[in-house]
Amino acid sequence: MAEISRKELILALVSAGTTPRLAGVDLNALDMTRLDLTGANMRGAKLQAATLRESILRAANLSYVDATTAVMIGIDLDGSNCTGINFTRTNLTSSRLTNANLSGATLNGANLLNANMKGANVNGVKFDENTTWPDGKKGSQGNPQNYTL
Repeated sequence: MAEISRKELILALVSAGTTPRLAGVDLNALDMTRLDLTGANMRGAKLQAATLRESILRAANLSYVDATTAVMIGIDLDGSNCTGINFTRTNLTSSRLTNANLSGATLNGANLLNANMKGANVNGVKFDENTTWPDGKKGSQGNPQNYTL
């Protein structure tokens, strides 16, 4: 369970100004739908089973975040640092991963259907046969590099 509630998070964001600091915070299973976390430092935060539907995390630091089984449908991660993030079984349908640094990210079983990965750094991305790529291909039928052009 999250260490703070949605209400507490929103109040903290209001007072945080332009660069919210949530590094290492336990946000597991928290509903963060449609929150604007642009530029947030969330390095090492716990987002397991969290809901971030249509949330904005442009230019955010999400390095080494555990987002296992999170619901991130329509999330905007443009220009975010997602180095080493764990997206295992995460629903990223219709997400915006443009220009994101996904180096070393784990995408095992992730659903990226209709996601935009243009300009993303996908060096060292890990995936398995249950990963669904933006064009609907599964696992090794797709190549992460093909979706960054």
